Order: sequence, then C-alpha cells, then structure tokens
Amino acid sequence: MNAFSPPRRVAVYARVSTTRQAEADLSIPDQLRQADAFCAQKGWAVVERYVEPGASGTTDERRPAFQQMIEAATSQARPYDVVLVHSMSRFFRDQFHSEFNIRRLRRAGVEVISVTQAFADDPTGNLIRQILGSFDEYQSRENGKHTLRAMRENASQNFWNGCPPPFGYVPVEVEKRGARAKKRLVIDEAEATVVRRIYDLALGHGGLPLGVKAIAARLNAEGLIMHGKPFRTSNVHRILTSTTYHGVHVFNRRNAKTGTAKPKEDWVTSTVPAIVSVETFEKVQASLAARNPTRTPPRLLASPVLLSGIARCATCGSGMTLRTGKSGRYRYYTCAGFAKQGRTACPGRSIAMAALDGMVIEHVCDRILTPDRLVTILQAYLDRSAAADESRRERLAQARRRQTEAEGGLARLLELVEKGLLPLDDPTLKDRLGAARVARDDAAEQVRLCAANLTGQAAAITPEKVERFGQLMRERLHTGEIGFRKAYLRLFVSEAVVGDDEIRLRGPTVALAKAAMQDRPADLAGMVPSFVREWRPLRGSNPCYQRERLVS
Repeated sequence: MNAFSPPRRVAVYARVSTTRQAEADLSIPDQLRQADAFCAQKGWAVVERYVEPGASGTTDERRPAFQQMIEAATSQARPYDVVLVHSMSRFFRDQFHSEFNIRRLRRAGVEVISVTQAFADDPTGNLIRQILGSFDEYQSRENGKHTLRAMRENASQNFWNGCPPPFGYVPVEVEKRGARAKKRLVIDEAEATVVRRIYDLALGHGGLPLGVKAIAARLNAEGLIMHGKPFRTSNVHRILTSTTYHGVHVFNRRNAKTGTAKPKEDWVTSTVPAIVSVETFEKVQASLAARNPTRTPPRLLASPVLLSGIARCATCGSGMTLRTGKSGRYRYYTCAGFAKQGRTACPGRSIAMAALDGMVIEHVCDRILTPDRLVTILQAYLDRSAAADESRRERLAQARRRQTEAEGGLARLLELVEKGLLPLDDPTLKDRLGAARVARDDAAEQVRLCAANLTGQAAAITPEKVERFGQLMRERLHTGEIGFRKAYLRLFVSEAVVGDDEIRLRGPTVALAKAAMQDRPADLAGMVPSFVREWRPLRGSNPCYQRERLVS
C-alpha cells in the first residue's frame, strides 16, 4: 500500500461452535483481539464485526451473522474489501460451501484472509487452502461422530441431551460430573394437565371423541397456548403419537441436519416419567388409525362419476369432468380445459354421461372381455413375463449368493468370539457384529423381494378360467354400485381419450392376467384396488418403491 492509497476496509468474522463455548466467553474475545492487532499492524481499518456464538461451521443456514456479512460484501455498496477470520475453519468447515463463498466474494472484489493461515494468491496457495479445508471438514465430521456417540451414551443412561424438551416436561439438573451438569426430564404439571386433556378429548371422555384439528380448535378457543403460541394440528398430533408421554423417549430418531429418519438400530430409548398410561396411549393410537383418511377404502369415498379420472379430451388432454344442466336433470362429460380457460385452451367438447359410459362399457365387454380377445392379450403378456422372469431368476441367484456370503461372514465373526480370538471387550466388536447382521438381513430381504416377484404364470391361465373371468367381469361392469363398477373398470382401463369421431381406450394387461388366474370368482374381490400404502404413487411414502426398482 502506498502513501496515497486508502487503508483497506475490513469486516471481522468470529465464531464458536457451541453455546457452551460462547457462554464461557473465551474464544470470541481472543479471535477479535487477534484480528484487531492484525489490522493495526497492517494499517487496515475495521469497519464491521460479525459475531456468531454457538453456530456450526458446516452450514450457513443457522448463521444469520454470516449470511448478513456475505450479503453486505456482495452488494453494490461493497462496504469493505476484506473478510478477516482467525482461521479458515471459523469461516467454514465444509469444503464445498467454503470455496463457493470465497469465489462469490472474489467476484465482488472482496478477499478472505486468515490471521493465522497465510495463503499465496496463486494456484499453489489455492491448493494448500483447499487441502487444509478438507482436513477441517474431516475433523468436523469426526468431532460430530464422537459427540453423537457421547450423546447416545448419555441418553442410554436416561439423561437429557439439552435440546428443547417436549411439551409437558422440563429438564432438571440431577448431578454433576466434573464441570458437566447432568439433567433429566421431570413433569411440568401445568403443561402436563393440558397433555392429559388432549388425550381425554381424543378418547371422548365427557363427550364425543375429537380429531386433532377439532382438539386444536378447542384448546385455542379456551385460550391455552403451547410455548407461547397457539396450538396447531401438527402439535396436537405430535403429542398424541409420541411415546415420550407414556414413559419411553426415543433419541437419535432423525438426522439433525437433513431431518431424514434414521434406521431403528440407531435409536436410543430412555425412560422418562409418564404423563399418560400405556393403555391410554394405545387406545388413542387405535382411534387415530380408525380416523386416518388414508386407510378409508375408496369405495366409501368414490366419485359418483364412472369415468372420472379416466376420460380425457383428445384435443387438449384435459380431464373430462361432470357438468349438469336443468338443475341436474342432464349430466355431461365436458372438457375441463375448455370449462376453466375457454376456447383459447380448447375448442371444447361435451358428451352425455349415460352415452359415454354406455359406449365404454359395451366396448370393453364386446371387444376385450371376450374369450378370443382375452387369450390374445394374455398370451402376449405371458410371453413378456417369461422373458422378464429369466432376468429376475438371475437376480435372485445373485441375491442368494450375497445372502450366503453375509451369513458366512457373520458365522466366522461369531466363531472368532467363541474361540477367544476376538475378545468380548474389543471396542470394534459391537460395530462389526451390527454391520454383519445388517448385511445378512439386507441380503435376506433382497432374496425375498426377488422370489416374490417371479411370476410363474405360464400354466395358470386356462380357457375355463378365461371364460369364467370374462363372464363375471361383464356382469359386474353392468350391475352393482357405481363405486365397485368404477373400481373393476380401472383394473384394465386407465384412460379413455374422447375425440369427435372415436374413443381410444388404454390400459395395462397385468391386472387382466392376475384376475384371469383366480381359481374362484370370489377371489376377484381381492383384485379391486384398495387404498393401502402399497398403492401410493410417491416414492417417499411407497414401501414398494425399492422392490419395484429392484425387479424392474
């Protein structure tokens, strides 16, 4: 810097990882003091200080001071030229995010400088910084692993780990081990009274049972609050479904950063005072299950429109929905695109409901459910299934080999323990046994899934079954409640594309093959889709997603 250039403007950033460090008031003052001395030596001017007490360096989501600093540095005003940190680990402990923010600041003309780590502004300096950043990230992950292990042990001894307690409880110090205070949950009677009232309302004590939404509304109408805020349905549902309230608290159920569920083997249970009895808790779970709308069969909520969700406009692809005229005397299928957006979306078409329903049913009965047509369709399906089964058998053989290897690995490990070659107090024994059991169980599950999806249907379809199936389906499509007729129709018609001159039907042959193989007509009732979890379309809620990917 020459005599005529202004001093560089500096923003100092100081951070500690835990609130305990921040409360000790040791690290942050030292970081600021060294930063001030560094700037005084360089002749730089400190224009801003950003302090982050008790914030992890692996993310910026919970670092408001860091976010404020980055936004100010990259703004058009650019109030400073340098972001000064004690070490690069104070800036970030995640290599990707560290480099991302450093490059973002450089594009804005702002340099990141460490008081204790000097890096040249060249390829070698960048490489060294990145290597040290990788070490910082590794150390952070190792620290997190050891911290979680200590917290798991703490929870296994029925101590509280320090996060906000569940509603109805308060953490109380019960002993000290060195400088560390050990706490356990005790019942907060004022809040516990509200919890018991929630369970009473759910079970209908003193009136009709209420759902979670009605319970939240009742509590809010009475002026009750939860941690200073009104009750919400999610709060009530959490209280009604948490095992903590009958005395069993689960720690390490979810990943703290991503919120994803962890496997049950990683959970740690601890005993806490119970606010409600186990019997009361189980009664509430049964009541919630009975009220759960996802468990209600579709036939109870079925639309009175036979082709709802099936009929589509051939011009714009929109669904054909119910429209009525003359106070409901006339019912039509009308293009939803035209009805909602007008002729700019579609010229529009309407067709009498009775006419379209009749044409679709008659076409299905006369062109699909005849013995000759069924045999042709099913034979093509079986040919494809045979080819697919060959691939599935190969996958099943591979899965069985992996299962044998996993069982052998577990047996060898247990043999080492029995012979005394691997002592019981070996610190790695528990992890190795756990990993071996997981590998064995995973391999067994893959074998089960592969075996369950071998069709073996070649000899199951006979002319007698095809004839019986076709006759039964024709009867059920013409008679019965609309919900059942709709369910049976959806077995093999997934779409009816309605045009001016023709109606094109599309649908899978899998359900036809499965239904035609039933030995008794009564077995067809099980072919009607029911609203169980295996039918959910989203991978996150569908337990069959993994199986489908495995055998597809």
